[in-house]
Amino acid sequence: MASSADVHVRICEQEIIKYDLEIKALVQDVRECTGPQSKLTDLNLQVKEKFCNLRQRIQDLEQMGKEQDKESDKLTLLNKAEGHRKQMLSNQTAWRKANLACKLSIDKLEKEDLLNSEDMSIRHRKMTKESLAQTSSGITESLMSISRMMAQQVQQSEETMSTLATSSRTVHETNEEFKAMTGTIQLGRKLIIKYNRRELTDKLLIFLALALFLATVLYILKKRLFPFF
Repeated sequence: MASSADVHVRICEQEIIKYDLEIKALVQDVRECTGPQSKLTDLNLQVKEKFCNLRQRIQDLEQMGKEQDKESDKLTLLNKAEGHRKQMLSNQTAWRKANLACKLSIDKLEKEDLLNSEDMSIRHRKMTKESLAQTSSGITESLMSISRMMAQQVQQSEETMSTLATSSRTVHETNEEFKAMTGTIQLGRKLIIKYNRRELTDKLLIFLALALFLATVLYILKKRLFPFF
């Protein structure tokens, strides 16, 4: 093989090895992929692109082998190309298996997510019902408490009204007593005035009686003591 041909062969083989390693890494990524489906699709597109490039370089290596002048060099390159082709087929088999495992894993996870979602939905509905029941119970308790408070307020209002009515009656009775006392006082005043007037009259009569008595006594004494006067 010529020197320039050796260089092209080495470059081709290096690229074949590079693509092979990249494909193996991508297949491993596919095997470990847990979703979503879009991620798996993106990985498969990258794998297809690498396979396309690898297939092309293997064909280039095979063509270089066919173009060799020496039969030994020709067979060497053709055998290498065949070996790389077999390795590529092995990678394709591993790729298909990785895709199958990945799809099964994604399906399993999606089912689990669905079941978890349904379970969460059921628990959410249950919690919602419990919450509604608690809320309804709380509202009922609040209404009952308000009703009790209103009943107490009504009872207090009734007691207040009763107290006011009693106070009103007491004030009315006191007012009537005051009126009666006023009448009594006025009657007493009239009686006192009348008594005072009568007492003055009695004094005058007594005074006149005494004066008449004294005059009579003096007259009698005068007649007896001085008969000639």
